[in-house]
Amino acid sequence: MITVYPIIIDNYPFTAISVQLPKTNLLVVTSDKGYIMCGALDVALLNEKLKDRAIIAARAVGVRTIEQLLEAPLESVTIAAEQLGITTGMKGKEALLKMR
Repeated sequence: MITVYPIIIDNYPFTAISVQLPKTNLLVVTSDKGYIMCGALDVALLNEKLKDRAIIAARAVGVRTIEQLLEAPLESVTIAAEQLGITTGMKGKEALLKMR
């Protein structure tokens, strides 16, 4: 099952996407500029193979719900995300606010 719904963080709109897969969930919260995602995101690939695209993204691991993704500390971020002031250890929702 795929669920897509709007969420509001500090009066700013974002889109939450949850994909139920066998034995796991794929979780994403996105803005027009970038996104945060569960551990399925390959930040190294984005930084190395797709560097020219300057993708703004960050990853949190060990999360099972969108709510956990928003509260979890980020485990890794892309170079483009760092340029916006997004850092590892920052909560997912704090990173999203920098992506608005």
